[in-house]
Amino acid sequence: MAKKGFDTRGKGYERAVLVGVITDQYSKHHAQEYMDELTFLAETAGANTLKVFQQKLPRPDSTTYVGKGKLEEIQLFVKAEKVELAIFDDELSPSQIRNIEKVLEIKILDRTNLILDIFAKRATSANARMQVELAQYQYLLPRLTRLWTHLSKQKGGIGMKGPGETEIETDRRVVRDKISLLKDRLEKIDKQAMAQRGNRDNLIRVALVGYTNVGKSTIMNAISKSEVFAENKLFATLDTTVRKVVIDNVPFLLSDTVGFIRKLPHDLVESFKSTLDEVREADILLHVVDVSHPSFEDHIHVVQETLKDIEAGDKPTFLIFNKIDAYQPAINMEVELEEPDALPVDALEELKKSWMAKTNAQCMFISATEKSNWDEFKASLYNMVKKLHQEKYPHQNFLY
Repeated sequence: MAKKGFDTRGKGYERAVLVGVITDQYSKHHAQEYMDELTFLAETAGANTLKVFQQKLPRPDSTTYVGKGKLEEIQLFVKAEKVELAIFDDELSPSQIRNIEKVLEIKILDRTNLILDIFAKRATSANARMQVELAQYQYLLPRLTRLWTHLSKQKGGIGMKGPGETEIETDRRVVRDKISLLKDRLEKIDKQAMAQRGNRDNLIRVALVGYTNVGKSTIMNAISKSEVFAENKLFATLDTTVRKVVIDNVPFLLSDTVGFIRKLPHDLVESFKSTLDEVREADILLHVVDVSHPSFEDHIHVVQETLKDIEAGDKPTFLIFNKIDAYQPAINMEVELEEPDALPVDALEELKKSWMAKTNAQCMFISATEKSNWDEFKASLYNMVKKLHQEKYPHQNFLY
């Protein structure tokens, strides 16, 4: 039987199972959130998730990721339900992939490969496609030896939208040459992008950052009155979009960047260097948070850690809690309430007070779609940009 809530996809979706390990460092709640996110990733890639398998272990098994008994349980389900694909919630080593593949005899993807596949499908510009292709080749290089050999007659599908042949027979030397060529091309693009950014002198640069699918592009469209692609799916935006914006009499540049996610592949971060340079070189970061998501605090932490990794963690930051129209206070469903319908009316106000008290960054609660607190948000952004503009370009104070 498929898990309730799954198996709702139609024709064209690959039948998949998801596999995760719950280590001691994760609570049951966090483990569920992580698998829900993997389900969303799988759906974005085009998978029909039939069942989720989880096992509590001190650490993933170095040979088969999960224990032998759990793998046999997955094998029985795979054969009974004619599953085509197994997706694992961590990056697997080449030997783990081979060992799991021998048992399950279906296509095996790890979290990294899944994210790379989604990026490959989302990439529209030549620059984004090259960046994703580079990350795919770097991921592929140590995994060339007899991967997916049983798929010799299968074409396409999730994880197969990669550079080159669908059957992994490419010589290591050829792959290394391709990596070198892509790096050279991207280096030239980086230099051109750097020159373009250098021509933006005398304007404050503001970058939208945040976890994927938090509403950055919606905010970009509303502030700049532009038509940046926005969709309720992961990684809707890959290419950085830059717009000149004027609030009252203050002009500045606003950029919308790729969303971050837990366990974002290192090779992908490296290959998207030119895109992330918009964040590194920004004067102000607008860190957008989906306050309606149950794990929004974890998302904040992931983004902050990613910003540190790309050396952008110390910039002036405006924390924007978006989607207040969808916010619902967390309730412990295991506790019986004397009045089940009595929800805390001022829960959002309490949340505001707590975050305004514990963060050094300026913060505001808005709804970009409903324009809630929109004028206050624009006024605060105006004041931040104006103050920094006066400090950085005092000779242009005639603007004020």
